[in-house]
Amino acid sequence: MHIHILGICGTFMGGIALLAREAGHQVSGSDANVYPPMSTQLEEQGIELNEGYDPSHLDCNPDCVVVGNVMSRGKEIIEEVLNRGIPYTSGPEWLASHLLKDRWVLAVSGTHGKTTTSSMLAWILDYAGKKPGFLIGGVPENFGKSARFGSEPYFVVEADEYDTAFFDKRSKFVHYRPKTLVINNLEFDHADIFSSLDDIKRQFHHLIRTVPGKGGIIYNNAESNVNDVIAMGCWSESQSFTHEADQAANWQVNIKKADGSSFEVIFKGDIQGTLNWSIIGMHNVQNALAAIAAAHHVGISVTQSIQALECFKNVKRRLELRGEVKGIKVYDDFAHHPTAIVSTIEGMRNNVGSARIFALLEPRSNTMRMGVHKDALADSLRGADRVLVFAPPDIEWDVSESVGCLEQVSVMNTVEDIVDTVCAEAKAGEHILIMSNGAFGGIHLKLLDALKVKS
Repeated sequence: MHIHILGICGTFMGGIALLAREAGHQVSGSDANVYPPMSTQLEEQGIELNEGYDPSHLDCNPDCVVVGNVMSRGKEIIEEVLNRGIPYTSGPEWLASHLLKDRWVLAVSGTHGKTTTSSMLAWILDYAGKKPGFLIGGVPENFGKSARFGSEPYFVVEADEYDTAFFDKRSKFVHYRPKTLVINNLEFDHADIFSSLDDIKRQFHHLIRTVPGKGGIIYNNAESNVNDVIAMGCWSESQSFTHEADQAANWQVNIKKADGSSFEVIFKGDIQGTLNWSIIGMHNVQNALAAIAAAHHVGISVTQSIQALECFKNVKRRLELRGEVKGIKVYDDFAHHPTAIVSTIEGMRNNVGSARIFALLEPRSNTMRMGVHKDALADSLRGADRVLVFAPPDIEWDVSESVGCLEQVSVMNTVEDIVDTVCAEAKAGEHILIMSNGAFGGIHLKLLDALKVKS
């Protein structure tokens, strides 16, 4: 079968492309934003990429078009699909029909931590010899790719609440029918899709309704919004987890080092072992605990999970060290929501101590660009010593007004201005933390190159 994917360079749709290619299908695709690391992964697998969405891309006469949720009515290529009567489907529906229907699906959901927790869970299963399939919204360093078909029965999927397609406005995750479900946390996000937090809770409850009675739900009971969803009705075995010291749960931790690099794993009051690893941040302690609990649900011992995570390599763009020049370290992180920004900065602070942290932020997500989180942004950045916020000309709110209460903040309109400022101020022993869920104008390499010639 020849499938053509619209929006192929998105992390999810790119993963669909890799899975389809591995399953033996001919795959091509179109996207308006073709850039690494996804474009590199696809090209290495011999998948033809087309820049833009010209209707001529369909002249290859695909048997089916898989439509990403970036596509909408009115786009010429969508109108061409409909007018020509080419069979089409959504990415989640294609995945459910072709890969998941006979698998034990382990789905990881939540506002934050889906990619990292999914990567941890897939690595634990792999370390245990299960050779799971997976589809993850990032590139796990232990695997070097975001998706693989794997061996039956286990398949790990990052379960996103974003909508499915222009013709299917349900959340993606309702298609997956998981037997093991993780709910990490729940906050208001995706303001371009959901009008309220209650709308999101309703979608999460729809997901819970699909878990079989003999399945399992692993949920964070330190999150009131998650508890609200569970209270709507739960028909499956459930186990709670928390990294909060004052919260009771089936799965808990005892923190040994403040940066989260060492902690004991506790199950039903009994210490199961101590995890010492290279990952930092309390958010990653939470992610690890969720992954350990989910792996336990399919029969992996806590001891083996701890051993796996001791050699876990983080996902690209999660506090990823991109380079060090003249003693100045430059990191890349995907944080784009106030809660994630706080966790990322706190994790770095607990690791580097009193060393100076520069936080560079691009408010790029649809929710952030709409100004939904503008009142919380300043507080989320307080932990950094110096803050540079990018304010593109087309943003819908006054960035300076939102973060101007911070003495250490500057708002800038170009990437070049940010690079120049960092080069003028940064000194050896300091840390540059770049936060964005996009390319941020290629600032990472631009900054590293500029620091090399810094006097």
